[in-house]
Amino acid sequence: MQYSEISSLIHHKLQNELPEHLTYHNDHHTSRVIEVALQLAGEEGIDEEDKTILATAALLHDTGFLFGGAENHEERSCDIAREYLPAYAYSSQQIERVCDLIMATRNPQQPKNRLENIICDADLAYLGTDSYTTVSGNLYKELKALQNVPIIDMWEQKQIQFLKSHQYFTEAANKRFGQKKAQNLRMLLRNYEVVQTGQHDAGFVIKDFLLIITGVIIAGFALKGFLVPNHFFDGGITGISLLVHEHYHFNLGYIIVLANIPFIIASYFAINFRFAVKTFICVLLLGTCLLYFPYPIITSDKLLISIFGGFFLGIGIGLTMRAGCALDGVEILALFTIKRTSFTITEIILGINVLIFLVAAFQFGMETALYSILTYFTASKTVDYVVEGVEAYTGVTIISGQSDLMKERLVNQLGRGITVYKGERGFLPGNFHQSSECDIIFTVVTRLEMRKLKNLVAETDSKAFVFASTIKEATGGILRRRSAH
Repeated sequence: MQYSEISSLIHHKLQNELPEHLTYHNDHHTSRVIEVALQLAGEEGIDEEDKTILATAALLHDTGFLFGGAENHEERSCDIAREYLPAYAYSSQQIERVCDLIMATRNPQQPKNRLENIICDADLAYLGTDSYTTVSGNLYKELKALQNVPIIDMWEQKQIQFLKSHQYFTEAANKRFGQKKAQNLRMLLRNYEVVQTGQHDAGFVIKDFLLIITGVIIAGFALKGFLVPNHFFDGGITGISLLVHEHYHFNLGYIIVLANIPFIIASYFAINFRFAVKTFICVLLLGTCLLYFPYPIITSDKLLISIFGGFFLGIGIGLTMRAGCALDGVEILALFTIKRTSFTITEIILGINVLIFLVAAFQFGMETALYSILTYFTASKTVDYVVEGVEAYTGVTIISGQSDLMKERLVNQLGRGITVYKGERGFLPGNFHQSSECDIIFTVVTRLEMRKLKNLVAETDSKAFVFASTIKEATGGILRRRSAH
């Protein structure tokens, strides 16, 4: 049996001839099934000939998707096996054994022997791995592209039912994947219960409420204490509201509420109902503050107005964003528009703000427009800081010739969790063909720890290659466990 030769051919076909919408049944899935099948076969004591039969079946089990949809793809995979394998020194008996294994992967799985048990377990090994959520999401996207998928709530119900009814057939698979599969099932049940009942931890509800109240009061202070009395503007829907207020002298509280209502309605379709309700409450509270809260006028100095007006407005908007809603509808408009145009969110927001500041320049003078741009810039930077704060983690990748020592010091001295990728280094100009295996170390630190990490790396290996990138949000792992103490 010439497995290596047929493997090269089939992988090439799967990589180049499968439709793009197959985000689950693709070459990556096939490679993973082969890998797990051979691992389980080794633990189950399968001999070398049967391992080759097993690997061949795993290689071919989804090739039916090359020539049609999901229905009866196992039969089409068997047809491909019977067509291709004779040219690669597979006997008729071996080919039929391969076909029996392919047919065993059909749902509901009903394997009849050890090899069929193994290939069935390998085919659904992802149910018991950390990548379950990602792989399941890829399957959902594939079915959605085929217009053959229920709404998300029904999909989650089906996944819960599937995991409840599923069982691994081999002892090796149960040891490897059983515990994690149970954890994934508990995660699905917990998430589904939260979505269906709308029950959230009281602490989070109180925290969101306090953030919204605080953000609204501070945003109102920025508007009534700095911008409105001095005829300054901002970007976004707030800027449009300020322009309307200055031109027509309508009450700003009413204008902001009315101006945001279309975008709140759009958020229901672009995001979800909960976000729309929270945003409506947030905007309504801001309008109330502007109507009834006795804010003092702080200063008439134009530079102080543009900087501190933007600063306080950014704090207010940022706090409400941390609570999961929006105080300005321009981001919602951008999300709603991006699906219907080729522009990015940044380009859409920039275009809106350019129009606002052009109108301000024509109506109220270039100086006012320029100060208003400074206000907008200050507000946007403040929003970034409030939303990210110390949560703006930095992902650091380290490639070092002293990788073992580097790993030990990162974990034991810096107290960071690490992930290690296996890679190759070398490939230098003029010496391209020389390379060597190396460990690629990845870790996540807060911005306050970055200097300490740089010093540690320099002490350990001054020639280490290090690069870093900002991570907007990180959840779980050592970062969260440490912050809980």
